[in-house]
Amino acid sequence: MKIGVMLPLGAGDGPGGGMPGWKDVRAVAEAAEEGGLDSVWIADHFLYRDPEGQIYGMHESWTLLTAVAAVTSRVELGNMVLCASFRDPGLTAKMAATLDEVSGGRLILGVGAGWHDPEYEAFGLPTDHRVGRFEEWLEIVARMVRGETVTYEGTYYKTQDANLDPAPPHRIPILIAGHRPRMMRLTAQWADLWNTAWYGAADAKVEERLETLREAIETAGKPAGAVAPTVGVVVRDPDQPPVADPDPRAIEVQDLPAALAAYEKLGVEHLIISPEPISPRTVERIAEARS
Repeated sequence: MKIGVMLPLGAGDGPGGGMPGWKDVRAVAEAAEEGGLDSVWIADHFLYRDPEGQIYGMHESWTLLTAVAAVTSRVELGNMVLCASFRDPGLTAKMAATLDEVSGGRLILGVGAGWHDPEYEAFGLPTDHRVGRFEEWLEIVARMVRGETVTYEGTYYKTQDANLDPAPPHRIPILIAGHRPRMMRLTAQWADLWNTAWYGAADAKVEERLETLREAIETAGKPAGAVAPTVGVVVRDPDQPPVADPDPRAIEVQDLPAALAAYEKLGVEHLIISPEPISPRTVERIAEARS
């Protein structure tokens, strides 16, 4: 089972609960690479507004992930996950091919339909028919990164003889995050990997979500294991200062070896850890627990 970690992105993720800078993102990514972990991941948001109305700023995730690609050499690089509404499908496919070139073939293209209305409204993006829009967007992106020249005319998107030149030298894996029936159908149709998050120790809810993936693959008439399951978990290092809003589901890092064994037994192929706090030291402790 592969193990990856989330990188800092926005307010609350940096040292002392502040806004991380590039040096902080780089330090966490380098700790993951040096510690022998398999992957690093970054979320995709413009901002977050909490229920009380407080707004938390975010960096632009694709720019950061590209920078991480240039300063690492081994870890896989993933989006957890790109919001389809933020970028045109043809542009996304071109960006993916270019980042894959920069990284030497290490990109996992994680995608989803999006969900946080305040960032849509702030940037003038439509909030209606999100899954319908995602369905069209996904088909264009998937077909382009898999080498097709795509002419497509849908309700929301259209392309005319769109292709990737230069093309990526290999198939860029696509990960989809979601669990509702339409998203599971799209996962079975287009994805190489699927993600469900966020959890602590493996429990009945995780098993239920993994079963939805198995059912979707079977319904699509594909062989068992056609889409690799990945799971996001939260891991806390109690020896460091607590984060401002700790996740009650978090596993303490000293309990991680047992949790890893349980997830591996469930058939999870890639575990993606959100550290609390997101610091090089937490990543080092995660790597130590894995070894």
